[in-house]
Amino acid sequence: MRDRILAVYDTLRPSERRLADYVAEHGAAVIRLSMPELAERAGVSQPTIARFCAALGYDGFREFKLQFAQNVGGGMPFVHQDVDAHDRPADIAGKVFDRTIATLMSVRNALSADQIEHGIHLLARARRIEFYGCGNSGIVALDIQHKFFRLGIPTVAYSDPHVFSMSAALLGAGDVAVLVSNSGRTWDMLTAATLARGSGASVLAITHSGSPLAKLADVCVFSDVEEDSEVYTPMTSRISHLVLGDVLAAGVALERAESVAAGLQRAKAHLRERRIAGAEPARTLPPARGRATAQPDSGDVKPAPAATRARRKPR
Repeated sequence: MRDRILAVYDTLRPSERRLADYVAEHGAAVIRLSMPELAERAGVSQPTIARFCAALGYDGFREFKLQFAQNVGGGMPFVHQDVDAHDRPADIAGKVFDRTIATLMSVRNALSADQIEHGIHLLARARRIEFYGCGNSGIVALDIQHKFFRLGIPTVAYSDPHVFSMSAALLGAGDVAVLVSNSGRTWDMLTAATLARGSGASVLAITHSGSPLAKLADVCVFSDVEEDSEVYTPMTSRISHLVLGDVLAAGVALERAESVAAGLQRAKAHLRERRIAGAEPARTLPPARGRATAQPDSGDVKPAPAATRARRKPR
């Protein structure tokens, strides 16, 4: 709910923002209020409350209070913080989509153009790029590396802490280590960042602002997603990291367009050749009546043509 309000906050009218501030400040107390009571305490009109609920995507104040109560009560443990144990499939889909969309909007609105620009310039000029991540972030690191390997820069992704720690110690000047971590507090990631910088490489972190990892990195791309990954499966933070990886990859591709265009064209042509839709379907003749359908092996003796048999003399 908090992320949903933040996503539309800039589009609200002043009176609706005042109501949003009251809801954010008083939390669960709002659930026990009627619409007239909330209007009086927040200093707004009842039509303002109706417009506020509509801006959040709810049919009315009653649905808003119901959803708000579920958010305050907590989500299904270990799965998703908005999903309740008694939710129907349609409710689950709506909540997961709503949380993801709100998170992406929040990250986009808080994104620094300078951070993105510095990150793109650093990666576009790198001699080698290595992507590190632990657990769920390791999958994200691999996905981002999959975008970058086709851009003419040697790349690799590691999710094993022992491996990426050793690899970080072997980097050198001109290399870049990209570290992905939502919390920015994982000991293995902090060690890798320290080793990479100690070996002369640069560190780009996709992480939470104010985290220990952010303080170690040369360039940071922040994704401040409020997600309790200690309790719930990290879902929205993962999506935001994937999108930020796409942003960086697109920027590097544009900056290196002249040097990578020919290679990307060759790669695309090769992929087209491997698609079934572009291949000529094999032609199979229907089997003749009364004959076996099995084809002779390469080692079988093929029968002589009819003309050759006609020229043979009988014994």
